[in-house]
Amino acid sequence: MTTVVSLLYIVSFALFIYGLMGLTGPRTAVRGNWIAAVGMGLAVIATLLLPGMGNWWLIALGIVLGTVVGVPAARKVKMTAMPQMVALFNGVGGGAVALIAWVEFRTTDGYAHEPLYVAIASLFAAIVGSISFWGSNVAFGKLQELVPSKPITIGRLQQPLNAVVVVAAVACAVAIAAGVSSEWLIIGVLVASALFGLMVVLPIGGADMPVVISLLNAMTGLSAAAMGLALDNTALIVAGMIVGASGSILTNLMAKAMNRSIPAIIAGGFGGGPAAAGGGTGTGEARPVRSTSAADTAIQMAYASRVVVVPGYGMAVAQAQHAVREMADLLESKGIEVAYAIHPVAGRMPGHMNVLLAEADVPYDQLKEMDESNSQFPQTDVALVIGANDVTNPAAQSDPSSPIYGMPILHVNASRSVIVLKRSMSSGFAGIENELFHDPKTSMLFGDAKASVGDIVEELKNL
Repeated sequence: MTTVVSLLYIVSFALFIYGLMGLTGPRTAVRGNWIAAVGMGLAVIATLLLPGMGNWWLIALGIVLGTVVGVPAARKVKMTAMPQMVALFNGVGGGAVALIAWVEFRTTDGYAHEPLYVAIASLFAAIVGSISFWGSNVAFGKLQELVPSKPITIGRLQQPLNAVVVVAAVACAVAIAAGVSSEWLIIGVLVASALFGLMVVLPIGGADMPVVISLLNAMTGLSAAAMGLALDNTALIVAGMIVGASGSILTNLMAKAMNRSIPAIIAGGFGGGPAAAGGGTGTGEARPVRSTSAADTAIQMAYASRVVVVPGYGMAVAQAQHAVREMADLLESKGIEVAYAIHPVAGRMPGHMNVLLAEADVPYDQLKEMDESNSQFPQTDVALVIGANDVTNPAAQSDPSSPIYGMPILHVNASRSVIVLKRSMSSGFAGIENELFHDPKTSMLFGDAKASVGDIVEELKNL
C-alpha cells in the first residue's frame, strides 16, 4: 500500500505542474485547472490510503460540507466578486493549517516525543497560517465593502504594537519548542498571530489589495508546506511549495508594477475606496472637464485608424466586457485596428482584466501588456478608457507629492485623443483625483459603462 501511495503522489505532482503550465494562457487555463484538480483528487485519495487513517465518518462529513459550500459559491460568484472569493478561500486554507497545527500539538502532548524539526515546522505553520486566515478575512471584508477600504490605523503606535504581537507569538512558540507543554502557549501563538494578521492588513488601502491577496496566498502555501514537513506528508509539502513559490513570484511582479516595495506595503498601503466625488483640486477650486456623447464617440472612433481600449474595475462592475467585444467587432469590420492595453494591477486581483476579456472571447493576441501598449499610444488615434483610474493617472509621472508617484502607468495621454467612460468624477482606490480627466485631449462620457458602450454600438451601426 505504501508503494501505491507513493506512485499516486508522484502522478499527482506531475499533474500539479502540468496543470500550472496550462494557466499561462486563457485557451489552456480551463484545461489546466481540470488537470490540477485531478492531481489534487489523486493526492487526497493517496492520503486516505495511508496506514492508520481513521475517523471515516468525520472525513466524509468534512468532504460533504466542503462540497456543499464550495461548489455553489464557485458557480454563482460574479466575476466582479472573484477577488474577494479568492481572498476568502485562500484564508480558509491558512485557517485549516493553523487548526491542524493545534491538533498536532494536542495529540503529541506538546511535541513531547517528536523531533525538534517537527515542532518548529508545526509552530511556523501555526503562526503563518493564522496570519493568513485573519489577514485574508480583512482583505475579503475590504473588497466586499464590509470593512472600509481606506487604511485603518492607530497612528504612530501601529508599528510598535505590531512588533509586540509578533514577539509574543514567537516567544510562545520558542517556549513550546523548548519543552513547555501548556496548551495556553499554543493558544497564545494562534491569538497573537491572528492579531498580527488583522493589524497588518487593516492599515493597507484598497489600492494595494492585489498585492496583499497575492502575498497572503503565498503565505498560505508556505504554511501548508511547513505542515507537510511536520506530518511527513509529501503531497502537502510539494503542493504548498508550488503555491508559496508561485505566489511569491507573483507578489514581487505586482509590487514592481506599482513601483512599491513589499515592506512598504505591509507597513501601510496608500489609498482607500473612492473619495468624495468632484473635480476639485483639494483647495475647493473647480476644474473644467469636457463631456461628450455616445454619438460623438462613435463618430470619432469610426474615423480612427487605431483604437486602444483600456479596461479597469469600472468595466468589471458594469459587466461591460461583452458589449466591448461587440463594439470592437464593429470597428474591425470598418477596417479599424483594435487593441486592449492591460495594466498589471488593473482591477482587484492579478489578471482580473484578462479573465473578464477572455470570458467575452476577446482574441488573446489583442491583449497588450503595459510596456508594449505604452510604445504604441503615440500612434493611437483614440484611447477608450473604461473604468480605469489610478493606472492612467499622469500624476504618477509628474507630481512628486502624489502617493502614486513613480508607479508605472498606461500612457494614454500620449494618444491623439482620450475618451473616458465613468459614472462620475469620483476617485479610484488611491483616493486621489485623476489628472487625465482635465487634459484638453480628454472627453468624459458619463454613465454606466455597459449602457454607454451599448449606446456607442448602436451609433456605430447607424454610421
